[in-house]
Amino acid sequence: MKKALSLLAIVALSLGSVNAYAQDDMAANDSTSTTEMTDSSATAAADSAASEEATEAPVEETTAEAPAAEKAFTQILKEKFIEGGAFFMSFVLLALVLGLALVIERIIYLTFATTNNDKLFSQVEDALGKGGNEAAKDVCRNTRGPVATIFYEGLDHYSEGMDMVDKSIMSVGSVENGKLEKGVSWISLFIALAPMLGFMGTVIGMIGAFDAIEAAGDINPSLVAGGIKVALLTTVFGLITAIILQIFYNLIVAMIDSIVIKMEDASISFLDILVEYNKKNA
Repeated sequence: MKKALSLLAIVALSLGSVNAYAQDDMAANDSTSTTEMTDSSATAAADSAASEEATEAPVEETTAEAPAAEKAFTQILKEKFIEGGAFFMSFVLLALVLGLALVIERIIYLTFATTNNDKLFSQVEDALGKGGNEAAKDVCRNTRGPVATIFYEGLDHYSEGMDMVDKSIMSVGSVENGKLEKGVSWISLFIALAPMLGFMGTVIGMIGAFDAIEAAGDINPSLVAGGIKVALLTTVFGLITAIILQIFYNLIVAMIDSIVIKMEDASISFLDILVEYNKKNA
């Protein structure tokens, strides 16, 4: 009986210890799983934070780079112009402004000097046939342009003979040609003057840089670079001014040549009309 009770007591103690060990093992597993869940959630939070930073980083970089990208070419040009020095840059700017003023004036004048010569030619021919010399002169008087002026002078000297008409047309044509070319020589002057002013500013800036080297007694790159940069900027702006004016100068010359060719063709056709009109009235 005592042995049976002792065995029951040993079995009960054994089951209690196993149960306690199982409970401890479950608690350990729960704590491990809780720790793993905490670590995983922390890792997920860190990943989400990193992804948000990665998403926001380009926006910040774009925002930071936006002012640099928005810096216009005119602003850069203005800064470089100021860095070039006020003295010689003022002369280069003056050459550009005066040259462009002459260019605009010439383009406007040549635009109004360009007329429909075929239409004028037919109107003068019809006026001569219907109303005579005075009617043709009224048509020329009410039409702008050098061709109308040439026709008017020819009609005005019609009574003096065809030789006088020819001479008057040639004389008025040379005068009108001079009016077309008025101011063009000044544009060519500014084209040549702008780079010369830039080169002069460069030479004077280089002299200043070498004077700084002589005063310092040593060749310091930072001492020389500033003076050379300022000197070269004057040359750059002088060349830019010359290029701009040269383009407009060629445009104006082409317009003048076109008008002069039309004037010569119209004068020849006009003399033929007057010869036919003279034969009819002879």
